[in-house]
Amino acid sequence: MKFGSRRTILGIMGTVIVCVLGVALASGQTGPAPKPQMAEEVFKNIPALKGIPVDEFMDTMGMFAAALSMNCIDCHTEDSSGKWENFAKDTTIKQTARRMILMVNNLNRNNFAGTRKVTCWTCHRGDQTPELVPNLTVQYGLAPDDPSKIFIPAQPLPGTPTVDQVFEKYIQALGGAQRVASITSFTAKGTYEGYDTDHLQVPVEIFAKAPDQRTTIVRAHWGDSVRTYDGRAGWIAGYEKPVPLLALSGGNLDGASLEVIISFPARLKQAFSEWRVTTTLIDEKLVNVLQGIKAGLPPVNLYFDESGLLVRMLRYNDTMVGAVPVQIDYEDYREVSGVKVPFKWTETWTNNQATTQLSELRPNVPIDAARFARPAPAKPAQPK
Repeated sequence: MKFGSRRTILGIMGTVIVCVLGVALASGQTGPAPKPQMAEEVFKNIPALKGIPVDEFMDTMGMFAAALSMNCIDCHTEDSSGKWENFAKDTTIKQTARRMILMVNNLNRNNFAGTRKVTCWTCHRGDQTPELVPNLTVQYGLAPDDPSKIFIPAQPLPGTPTVDQVFEKYIQALGGAQRVASITSFTAKGTYEGYDTDHLQVPVEIFAKAPDQRTTIVRAHWGDSVRTYDGRAGWIAGYEKPVPLLALSGGNLDGASLEVIISFPARLKQAFSEWRVTTTLIDEKLVNVLQGIKAGLPPVNLYFDESGLLVRMLRYNDTMVGAVPVQIDYEDYREVSGVKVPFKWTETWTNNQATTQLSELRPNVPIDAARFARPAPAKPAQPK
C-alpha cells in the first residue's frame, strides 16, 4: 500500500481515506453522546456508506486502500490534503466505487442471504484491475503460505497439542500462574513510530490496570494522541482522527478490550467461549495457533512459538464492506518481577502500521483512576 508523507496526507487525517465518496467535517460535535456518532453526522457526500459509526467508516477506507493499493489522494482530489472539506469533492474513481459497493451488496444479498461473502478484496487483491488470467504460482503452491489463511478444525488433528496444553505452556513460559496473577497494574514508557508520526520515533506512555483498563498516550511533535479503554467504553482523542473524540465501536471496541486482556493474561482463556487449536508456520518456524470464538464476533487467532510465548495476535473488524484484519506481532520479551513481558510490538492494520518499543515497565504501581476516564477532545494539530 502506498502512503504519502505526513505533510501531504497525515497532517490532515493520519488515517487512510481513499476510493470513496468525499468527506468533510460537519458541525463538529464534541460533547457527550449516548452512542457513537454516525458517519453521516460527521462526513458529507457519502450516499453509499450511511448508518455506520465513524470508526467503522474509517475501517471501510482501510478496506479500499488494501484492496486497491491506493492512498487518499489516489481517489480524492489533490487539494484534499489541505482541507477536510475538499474530501467531499466528487471524482470519477469515487463514483465508480459507489457503483462497486452497490454491486457487491447486491451479490451478497441475492446469493448469500446478505452475508458478506464477496468484498472488494475478493476480486482486486491489491490491484486496481482484477486479474483475468490464472496465476500458476498460486495454482502449484509456489507462493509462501499465509499463516492468516489457516483452517482450524473443531477437533485437533493427530499430533496437535490440546488447547489446555498450549495455554499451560504459555503461562509457564511467562513465569508461572502465581507470578502472572501477581501483576495487577503497570506503567510503561518507550517510543512509538508509524504512518501517523511520519515514521518518526516519538515518546509513548502506557497505563494499565487489571482487569480491564488501559490508556496509551502517543506524544507526537504536533500533538498528543490518547487511546483509552475504561472496561466498558473506548475512545481515541487524536490530531489524526476525523473528530476530536472518536468513540470506539464494534470490532474496534472488542479489540481494545482484548489488548487489556493480553496485558494481564491470567484471564485470557476465559475471554472466549470456545477455543480451537492447530499448527502453522511463521517465517518457516512452527507455531501453535489458538482460535478464540465468541458468538456474534469474528474469531481471534493467537500464535505461540516453540517456547510457548505469544508472538502474534490476529483479529478482525467487521465493516459494511467486509472484515478487515488487525495483526499485532510481539517480541523482545524481558523479565519484570519474574514475569516475561513483550517490550516491542508492531501493530499492522489497513490504516496504519506502528511499532512500540518500551524502555521501561514498572509493575504494581498505583494509577490514578482519572487516567482511564474519557479523554478530552483533541485540539487541532500544532507544530511543537
